[in-house]
Amino acid sequence: MEIDLTPKLAKKVGGGDGGSYHTWCPNELPMLRQGNIGAAKLALEKNGFCLPHYSDSSKVAYVLQGNGVAGIILPEKEEKILAIKKGDSIALPFGVTTWWYNKEDTELVVLFLGDTSKAHKVGQFTDFFLSGSNGIFTGFSTEFVSRAWDLDENTVKALVGNQTGKGIVKLDANVKMPEPNEKHRQGMVLNCLEAPLDVDIKNGGRVVVLNTKNLPLVGEVGLGADLVRLDGKAMCSPGFSCDSAYQVTYIVRGSGRAQIVGADGKRVLETTVKAGNLFIVPRFSVVSKIADPDGLEWFSIITTPNPIFTHLAGSIGAFKSISPAVLEAAFKVPSDIEKQFRAKRSAEAIFFPPPN
Repeated sequence: MEIDLTPKLAKKVGGGDGGSYHTWCPNELPMLRQGNIGAAKLALEKNGFCLPHYSDSSKVAYVLQGNGVAGIILPEKEEKILAIKKGDSIALPFGVTTWWYNKEDTELVVLFLGDTSKAHKVGQFTDFFLSGSNGIFTGFSTEFVSRAWDLDENTVKALVGNQTGKGIVKLDANVKMPEPNEKHRQGMVLNCLEAPLDVDIKNGGRVVVLNTKNLPLVGEVGLGADLVRLDGKAMCSPGFSCDSAYQVTYIVRGSGRAQIVGADGKRVLETTVKAGNLFIVPRFSVVSKIADPDGLEWFSIITTPNPIFTHLAGSIGAFKSISPAVLEAAFKVPSDIEKQFRAKRSAEAIFFPPPN
């Protein structure tokens, strides 16, 4: 049975006055379930507050829009209070507790991509809130809460009943939230729009790769990630992951065309992608993209912390290293065609500018 790889948009599944929560469902995007992958977006309005919670999955968060504050509490560690902004990537290992707050007029939007192999439901995230109408206090009896925290009954009732919101709430404008600590960003956050470029091809594209060197926590998450910005009409060379990893791609900006080729040389996807789309490249499959005139930008996770890619075109492409005689025999072509094939794309690039 063939699996549908068509890109999908997220659907709103929760929220209130403070913002909304959107997810991609494995019933609509079956590759999420097959790849043990979850994907979701959090959108917070001004004074929107996503209550403290922990998740059943390790994730990478990427700030798509706006500025805000995030609280990150690693197991047995002190709280880190981070100022976050567009382009920030944050590795969130399994067991971390987080909260998110937006005090600005511009909506804060955060993308979450992660591993659901240990999750309550394969292919989607489940969050467990510490407070609110669905918080853990609401499930325990007054006696248990009172004895566990050594509190009187009135205090317990306030803890359980005062916060009537669920998951995402809107705080009063006069509520003072903790101020971020700039030092807390060190080792916790990498801004992909400001980081040194791993690839920079004139009129082609640029790449920033997240790995254990520039964001050590991705090793605990077990995921790598990258931000790719493709110039107008440029092409990303056909390539594949060498380490049996899935690639989960969210289109941040622009539009373009994508093709995926799988086993037996069969094209398994040919589609137009646009901002907001999520699609997944199966293991060992080869993918290539061509940007529309306005360019194409995407953020991807790869289900290994230090991914290795093989590109098939350009001077770093696999075909460049194969002996001429072998290529002639493999393609059953004369030497003049093999020479043309080898001579083209001599630049050391994974991005190809548009034809003149």
